[in-house]
Amino acid sequence: MFINKYERNQKRCLGVGSLLFKDRVDAGRRLAERLAGEALPDALVLGIPRGGVVVAAEVARALDLPLDIIVPRKIGAPANPELAVGAVAQDGTVIYNTALLRRLHLDEADLAEQVQAEIREIERRMALYRGSRVPPKLGGRTVILVDDGVATGYTVLAALRSLRRAGAKKIILAVPVAPPETLARLKPEVDHIVCLASPHDFWAVGQFYQDFRQNSNQDVIALLRPGADA
Repeated sequence: MFINKYERNQKRCLGVGSLLFKDRVDAGRRLAERLAGEALPDALVLGIPRGGVVVAAEVARALDLPLDIIVPRKIGAPANPELAVGAVAQDGTVIYNTALLRRLHLDEADLAEQVQAEIREIERRMALYRGSRVPPKLGGRTVILVDDGVATGYTVLAALRSLRRAGAKKIILAVPVAPPETLARLKPEVDHIVCLASPHDFWAVGQFYQDFRQNSNQDVIALLRPGADA
């Protein structure tokens, strides 16, 4: 019988058929099921664009909670923009991979201009996604931070520290899949983690989805529109 590449990944990486996600909507529904027993007074769901917003929208819909966004951005190495040496959030919270910076003979001053460029890009994207809507107040609230998966965790870490700085009372990180070492690094930053699968044999988030097509800016805008049906 023919077995497609996703089913092979499922058997090799997870070992349990029910842990492979059909798509981001499926992942969001499963996360919502796990979150249903949580005490969530005055809670807010924040998705990381773009794919994380699709997952977050399903969580928000199932739990009848408001949905919004947080937009962390990776900081790439000057000679190799695809190589992440850190990440920054919209309030200027920056985290660095200090070990990698040392290996590349870089310091924070070398990245200052790029950090500012990424903050400007964050502001542009937030205006694009939200339009004229006012950002929600986070002080004293329970915040559920959602992405479609976590690999190294640097952008998520920047987002989490930004939420703490904004005064979030309780932070729950909810993701479908992440490697164990990343979860261990993020655990001290949150009050609770909900993660449906944490395989050791982890290469990329997309390997755990049958459908991991790229979402567009318009997808995010539509999901954030008041009254949108996720």
